[in-house]
Amino acid sequence: MARLWKFRPHDEVRIQELVRSLRVSPLLARVLISRGLTEREDVIAFLDAKLTSLHDPGLLPGINEAADRLVDAVRSHRRVTIYGDYDVDGVTATSLLWHCLKLAGGTVDYYIPSRLEEGYGLNCDAIRQLHADDPLRLLLSVDCGIASVTEAALARELGLELMISDHHHFDDELPDSDVLVHPRLPGTCYPFGDLCGVGVAFKLAWAVCQRLGDGRKATPRMREFLMSAVGLAAIGTVADVVPLRDENRVLVLFGLQSLADRASTGLRALMKVAGIHDKPVLDAEDIAFAIGPRINAAGRLGQARLAVELLTTGDAERAASLAEYLDQLNRNRQTVERRIFKRAREMVSENPDWQEQSALVLADPDWHPGVIGIVAGRVAEHFEKPAVLLGRRKGDLSSGSGRTFADFDLYAGLRACSGILEGFGGHRAAAGVRVACNRIDEFRKVFVQYVADNHSPEDHHRELPIDAQVRLADVTHAAVRDLQRLGPFGQDNRRPRFAAMDVELAGRPRRIGEGERHLSLRLRQYGTTLRAVAFGRGEWADEIDGAGGTISICFAPVINSFRGRVNVELHLIDWQPGSRLSKSAAANAQALP
Repeated sequence: MARLWKFRPHDEVRIQELVRSLRVSPLLARVLISRGLTEREDVIAFLDAKLTSLHDPGLLPGINEAADRLVDAVRSHRRVTIYGDYDVDGVTATSLLWHCLKLAGGTVDYYIPSRLEEGYGLNCDAIRQLHADDPLRLLLSVDCGIASVTEAALARELGLELMISDHHHFDDELPDSDVLVHPRLPGTCYPFGDLCGVGVAFKLAWAVCQRLGDGRKATPRMREFLMSAVGLAAIGTVADVVPLRDENRVLVLFGLQSLADRASTGLRALMKVAGIHDKPVLDAEDIAFAIGPRINAAGRLGQARLAVELLTTGDAERAASLAEYLDQLNRNRQTVERRIFKRAREMVSENPDWQEQSALVLADPDWHPGVIGIVAGRVAEHFEKPAVLLGRRKGDLSSGSGRTFADFDLYAGLRACSGILEGFGGHRAAAGVRVACNRIDEFRKVFVQYVADNHSPEDHHRELPIDAQVRLADVTHAAVRDLQRLGPFGQDNRRPRFAAMDVELAGRPRRIGEGERHLSLRLRQYGTTLRAVAFGRGEWADEIDGAGGTISICFAPVINSFRGRVNVELHLIDWQPGSRLSKSAAANAQALP
């Protein structure tokens, strides 16, 4: 499905006003205005964000009682067990609160369920075991629990004190725990509802530190802890793909600096194996593509406790060993993903009628359940339709994951199949599912029909928003550095995108990377030549080479630092032969003066 290039309209008078009053580049001014930041005061607040702009933790629903109970537990030497999720968000939230309570002198441990054996969230067997081992402990969930109605009832029946901190969507019935901490609890009004699990954990740690100080300010020792903890908060926030707006953007902005200046022993070891330990400046992509996947690999392959151990150990030798092991797990995960994706494409090619259907449901008992969610996303993008992948069987059940495409409400689609499924959960973009093996074909039929009846991708689903048309000569080192002030970049705060027309090839395109998955090419326009890379688009090499003449490109400019050399590089997002644009796009496509 060809992308429709959608150029943002611009007010040249306002652009020049911002250039003069703020002394920013025309490129930055144009992007600011295209994103709705037109007033000088709003621009200054965005570009010069302060850590003090974080909301008071006391505003977060349930947090005051939770902090009071934690401080009481620390002072009375009761054991506190942090029950976390196995993904990056849960692992960082668990580690952050472990550090906080340990530094406060508490007796604290953690429990991370096995993704493969126990599944997501609180589970009754674990609650029974924790109660049997120490019935007086305080159990605190992070990044999970808000849907654990049955499990909370069991804890109540056993007399086990349970506090739940979470950020996920909840059902009509809330769990009957001793305390609920959640930014969107019914009847409450927290200023920013899009915190992730570690964002909630950071606020809870902040509230605990306040109580250990004078009630408003933390002691110097605990304040220093919070300044380092914001690094963990940044990792979980980026990895959980929550909107990088408001508090989330502030946490990541200052967290990246914290990772550079105050990284723990384990994080330093992890950054070293990831090859980013000596970068002069870290960005959100370093978390998304270097730190996050290595932590996530442990959880996906059933060993999330090792990731928590890495983030909490002070032993440099143990940290180095764990970091190397997580790095190997990540390489294994990548190999498994490539194998599953290859087989998924083969399945579709072997069943031509599936290619014409509105959605895909693919199943193979050999597929690893810990990684098929990532592959489901790649399948949905590749075939441009919602996709559900079902993997390894446990008894008569097959479990898997689904990903949406073109804004289809995946959760609604699975809910329509609830009479067939053994269980499902998630949201409109991603979900997990369990189905009896002998009902997979039935599920496929009903799900595909529901998508066909309730979803029709429209032009706006194909739109590719572009901030401005530029010349390659406009994309200077100074201009791209200026654009970096808009970061950190991620969900709802993407890197600026530009288009350049009538660009020539300055050499034949090359496939690069393992499996030749990526594309490298050199592009020239009016005497300016720049390198471009298209990740995961190795198949474009022959298409671009055979296009003949010039091409138009859509790209995000970045600063690439490699072996002491610093250059502007283009991350290619889309391309078109010649200057082929729709009339409306061409009318809006106006290069910088």
